[in-house]
Amino acid sequence: MKIGNHIATGKLLVIALFCVLAASCSKYETYAEQKEAESDAIKAFIAKNNINVISESTFFSNGNVTDLSRNEYVLFASSGVYMQIVRKGCGEKLKKGETATVLCRFSERNIKTDSLVVNTNTVSFRRFSDKMNVTNTLGNFTASFINGESWMVDAYKTTSVPSGWLVPLAYINIGRPTNPDEEIAKVNLIIPHSQGHARATQYVYPCYYEITYERGL
Repeated sequence: MKIGNHIATGKLLVIALFCVLAASCSKYETYAEQKEAESDAIKAFIAKNNINVISESTFFSNGNVTDLSRNEYVLFASSGVYMQIVRKGCGEKLKKGETATVLCRFSERNIKTDSLVVNTNTVSFRRFSDKMNVTNTLGNFTASFINGESWMVDAYKTTSVPSGWLVPLAYINIGRPTNPDEEIAKVNLIIPHSQGHARATQYVYPCYYEITYERGL
């Protein structure tokens, strides 16, 4: 699968425009000021969306689930990533020592500017997905996108997978539906710049993601 050049070009123009705006906004800010602005943006996003933040201990005691009726997100203190599990998914978790292909469809929103940057979760893009190779080494997940089969590579010119994308892998199943009652895993994530892609790290902004995870063939 190779994403059409005309679609990719339009997307890259949007991202390039954002980069110019981000650079101009952050030109006179120190890194500490940028981090403070990021923190404020995350807090405002949480308040605006009535998100109920729970601790890791509460998340674990509840069986590694987030209550959707209460709009719960668990905050992982060491990374600053907030996660809501919408669906655990069919199949099994990636086993220790296992390497697998994982297909992701997602939307990415810049929280700081409240702008939608990339969205492959629409019907028109249903046949497209970001493909990555994921390895579970004793519970530590590493991954890389496959060039030519990834919107993220086209957009950000790197096969590196944002660390925040890998956080859910310890808690969700990576499978393929075999009957109409089964669904693939889905999570919502708030990812700070330190766990995001290279551009988010460079310009110090957080992103909100809605992502599905499906085992590749």
